[in-house]
Amino acid sequence: MFTRVIKTVKDTTERLTEAEKIEFVPDLKGEEYALICLFPDVEYQVFDGIGGAFTEAAATTLYKMSEKNQEKILKAYFDEIDGIGYNYCRTHINSCDFSLGNYTYVDEGDQTLESFDISRDRQALIPMIKEAQKYADFKLFASPWSPPAYMKDSKTMNNGGSLLPEYYPLWAEYFSKYIEEYKKEGIDIFAVTVQNEPKAVQRWDSCIYTAEQERDFIKFHLGEKMKNLGVEIMFWDHNKERVYDRAKVMYDDEVANSYVSGITFHWYSGDHFEQLAITKEKYPDKKLVFSEGCQEHYLDIESNWHAGERYAHDMIGNFNNHCNAFIDWNMLLNETGGPNHVNNLCDAPIMADTVNDEVIFNPSYYYIGHMSKFIKLGAKRIGCSKYTDKLDVCAFENPNGELVVVALNREDVSMPLNLMLNGEIASGNIPARAIITFVIER
Repeated sequence: MFTRVIKTVKDTTERLTEAEKIEFVPDLKGEEYALICLFPDVEYQVFDGIGGAFTEAAATTLYKMSEKNQEKILKAYFDEIDGIGYNYCRTHINSCDFSLGNYTYVDEGDQTLESFDISRDRQALIPMIKEAQKYADFKLFASPWSPPAYMKDSKTMNNGGSLLPEYYPLWAEYFSKYIEEYKKEGIDIFAVTVQNEPKAVQRWDSCIYTAEQERDFIKFHLGEKMKNLGVEIMFWDHNKERVYDRAKVMYDDEVANSYVSGITFHWYSGDHFEQLAITKEKYPDKKLVFSEGCQEHYLDIESNWHAGERYAHDMIGNFNNHCNAFIDWNMLLNETGGPNHVNNLCDAPIMADTVNDEVIFNPSYYYIGHMSKFIKLGAKRIGCSKYTDKLDVCAFENPNGELVVVALNREDVSMPLNLMLNGEIASGNIPARAIITFVIER
């Protein structure tokens, strides 16, 4: 039995680079040290996918590049062979901070939604989604950053505010129209979240919901409409430190519970991996989906490498605590870290120099790829143990029976690493500041 070895290593040219296979041999000595132990008979959650977000910023940037580089970028994300196999993605309803400005799909003050029109999205966002569909089948869900200003108590899309109760029915209908119009474009929205970051008052598009308000909006207005359209509802869509608190309010209500498939979360308040495990233990039938994470815009190599390690650390930690899917934020940004209508500049795994028509692959692209390219839809996380907290490790069994082990070393020294499986050992090491994917062919 052999394992493939795929490496990305700092200060080398190795980027998702296939190394020489390692053979498993009988453990005749009873090895005790530097072990990563694998238990395929211990199964946990099903893997639903990894991907990123289609935003107006990403799409606008894409179409400023040459056709050759447009193809290169989309293939790099979505192609299973030449890319990293994205298959679970997100987009926005109305504008978000990574739009060129505030916009909605209706005329301001429209009480009937007769003016509903997604032509703004047809300029770049929808074409990007359709082009990506040529490379892969992927699931797509959508999140609003703010209702139209006239539906809110603040009368503005930016700087928080709340949805007025009298507009709950109309806002729910707005979701339905959005899904129906996208379907006409050949794009199926399989799920929605109620609100992006419902606790945050941001200087960009934002809207506040308490846990009870979000529950009641689903319970009395959005739930039945989405059920009739065959669309799932997820909720929270904010940081992990409150996952259990928000889940409890939603799931302990029998009616609201019946309409929601899972809870979504971000990483901006820290790891809080235990929140996921606690929530899964209490509500085992509900999905856990990481719906957004991004890095501030950096220009130096060391910071960019740390960003890649941050992605892998968070992904492994989330998956080891029952997360089903991981979705990065913008798939593409320009050389400034935008465009963004409030100058909230960030990095993306792929950056586009629109001035010189150059495509830049950040370390985060490769770190994400160490999981998205090798863990297949329908895989199940399996039991594993590691000998040191200086390594992050997760393991899955693909539907075809092969095992995928991902190990992250954020230390400045290489470390020994011996895979143990069914009484056999495969011996190796993981270089300093490296990530390795082992694909064990059984």
